[in-house]
Amino acid sequence: EYHEVFTMSDLNVNEEKIYEAVKKLGALSEDRIKSADDIMKAARLGKGIVSSSLQSLATKGYVKRVARAKSAGYFITK
Repeated sequence: EYHEVFTMSDLNVNEEKIYEAVKKLGALSEDRIKSADDIMKAARLGKGIVSSSLQSLATKGYVKRVARAKSAGYFITK
């Protein structure tokens, strides 16, 4: 039987920075989501890097993307 074990080792440097930035912003639940712009400022990385890293983090299950009227929001899921 296979159980998936999550470690930060499956994240690259930028993904780790962005994960930490989302955490630092307090986006730990759906009612406290932050926009990519908020995360970009907190991580001090460019928009392209932030966007692709957020997408990758969502794929890996670290963050969840929530579609909203103006801009998507993100929060940590693990």
